[in-house]
Amino acid sequence: MTLKLQPSKNSKSPKKSPKIPWFERLMALIALGNLSLVLFDISYVPWRDFYCRQLPLLTQVYDPFKGIKPHRDTQKYLESLDELKNQVVQTGLASPQVTAKLQELDNLSVKMIDEDPFRVASKSGTLEKIKDRMRDRAPNPEDSAKQSFKTFWSQDYLTRKGWPTEINWFDAKIKPLIATNYYRAIGENGDFTDDFWMIDLPFIVIFAIEFLARTYFISRRHRSVSWRAAMLWRWYDIFMLLPFWRLLRVLSVTIRIHQAKMPDLQPIRTQISRGFVANFAQELTEVVVIQLINQMQQSISSGELAKQLFQSQKQRYLDINNINEIEAIATHLVQITVYKVLPQLQPDLEALLRYNIELFLKQSPLYQGFQQVPGLGNLPAQLAEQLVAELSKLATLGPQDAYEAFKIASEDPVGTKLSSQLVQHFGQALGAELQQQQTWQEIQMLLCDFLEEFKINYIQRLSEEDFEKILEQAKELQRIAPR
Repeated sequence: MTLKLQPSKNSKSPKKSPKIPWFERLMALIALGNLSLVLFDISYVPWRDFYCRQLPLLTQVYDPFKGIKPHRDTQKYLESLDELKNQVVQTGLASPQVTAKLQELDNLSVKMIDEDPFRVASKSGTLEKIKDRMRDRAPNPEDSAKQSFKTFWSQDYLTRKGWPTEINWFDAKIKPLIATNYYRAIGENGDFTDDFWMIDLPFIVIFAIEFLARTYFISRRHRSVSWRAAMLWRWYDIFMLLPFWRLLRVLSVTIRIHQAKMPDLQPIRTQISRGFVANFAQELTEVVVIQLINQMQQSISSGELAKQLFQSQKQRYLDINNINEIEAIATHLVQITVYKVLPQLQPDLEALLRYNIELFLKQSPLYQGFQQVPGLGNLPAQLAEQLVAELSKLATLGPQDAYEAFKIASEDPVGTKLSSQLVQHFGQALGAELQQQQTWQEIQMLLCDFLEEFKINYIQRLSEEDFEKILEQAKELQRIAPR
């Protein structure tokens, strides 16, 4: 016989992750692409040298959006260099035409050093790098960059060192640096030209339409939510509509990616939260504990605690469980003392009593007289032993018997009245004694010192506590009993 086990209707199937609409993923990808363009635009000017060397076509396409144009002086320098190369190929290095071009390049080099065309693009450091490399290539006693250029652009130097070698070095080490220089146009507002808005505008339009449509449908789906309130629900999407402060779009893009699970950022968020809690939980706990103890010390020193304790019977007291906790604690302490503590002290109590009684008897003339009477020498010792046993029983077993009798008597109305009267009188007598000036001052001083020691030792333990372990325990509790 084969039994087929069917799943119970009440058994819970594993939770499936909610399906993410394709529209959410699409908009998250568009937002991520827009943010990538924003970051590229911000980094373009600082990293233009890299783009110019590695992706020259990209700089040709994107330079117009940033108002970047070749600088006329450095551009003329590069054009003259190309003309020199062509002239050398046509007529050779020793021709008068080449001599004229070399002189022109020397003049352009002096002008470049004097006028610093790199300053407009904040690239004066590039000019310094060019000058240093020329000094190393064509050294001179004056260590002058102008003299190095003059030496380099001479027929004698190029013939002696070799035209191909020197011009190849110049093309590899100096020409790329000169080519990175540019001129950036300035608009009527006094800022550099920046037409990134032309690229960003289509994205802003898309996100504006999405924002209006999404918030409208939210207000329609939830009748109690107005359109304006729905816009506040999606407040982070407003950053996608601003043509300024574009870096704030990181927040909106991060939330969109998390909602679209591309990927799920919950583990990262949890780890960040745990790190944040671990950083200030210790300081927060220390402040709370210190403040609490300081308030207790202030209450004790000002006498407010004594007023609350000794005048509580005259004030209206709010009881939440019909139990007098103070009396219950006192009763429990009495039970522990009578039944647990005193019997354990009986051997020590007997030894102390025996020693004191024997010491007293040895100093007594009567004990010495009994020692001299035949047959009665051990009588004092026997009497002392019996006396010690009776006193120790009285101290240990007596309270137990008295307490049992007290419990039996308290079960009837008269006994209850008498016991209540006893407790009341005991509290009054104890309170009266504690309110004595000297007694209460000593108690206040001891309590304040105890709280001070407790504060120091407890705070020290807080500093040594492993908050990562505490957070791990909290996470385990959340897993066992999810909210």
